[in-house]
Amino acid sequence: MSEDSWLPELVYFEDYSGKWTDYLEELHRIFSRDFIQSKPSFPNKSVRLKRHPEHNGKSATFWHFISKGSTEEDRIPDFRRCERIRWPRAIIDEFPPDMGKSDKIVWWKEDRHTSKGTSTRILLALPDFSYVFILDERDTYVLPWTAYHVEWDFQRRKMQSRYQAYWR
Repeated sequence: MSEDSWLPELVYFEDYSGKWTDYLEELHRIFSRDFIQSKPSFPNKSVRLKRHPEHNGKSATFWHFISKGSTEEDRIPDFRRCERIRWPRAIIDEFPPDMGKSDKIVWWKEDRHTSKGTSTRILLALPDFSYVFILDERDTYVLPWTAYHVEWDFQRRKMQSRYQAYWR
């Protein structure tokens, strides 16, 4: 039994006969079920969504869960993100309510400095750092920001170093 066997099954593009529109609608159906129709919670905070910029009637949060790119206009589908569309909800549901330690999820906080000021990000990752789910922390709520498969070992080691530095 692998350490991530508790996670939901992947959703493969091939299972939709290679039809992007069908696959996209299924991904959005899952996202809507997990984050719009039912409302996850995070310790002492509600979970809200980043709606703008919307694209084709779908929220920015959804697009960040299934695509990659440095600017909103240039994001492209990332099939590793798409396949794991069910994982963010499973991870947030498994997160320790007391924000303590877990065998299934490691977490840490980082400040992010932008032209608009400083924000705090909460990073939730699998213990091997192969997948990360990032929340933007606000006073009374969190915004799911993005989630992605961490492909390269050097990226995983870098993430592990940041995690260890936070907990020192």
